[in-house]
Amino acid sequence: MRYLAAYLLLKLSGHEHVSASDITNVVSSVGIDVDSKRVESLLAELEGKDINELIAEGASKLASPEVYK
Repeated sequence: MRYLAAYLLLKLSGHEHVSASDITNVVSSVGIDVDSKRVESLLAELEGKDINELIAEGASKLASPEVYK
């Protein structure tokens, strides 16, 4: 989650293309060790996808669940 949060912060701050080193810099700046394989995996999953569409899709999945009686 920390790598995704760093990715989103970078995108929201205007970075068109977020690199592994960008994410590493953000995460390590607060004293957290970085797992470069997880960062690369995240970037591979997000490659070519619109972050705003992904957020909207995820938000729809957070709708209240049905309550079973």
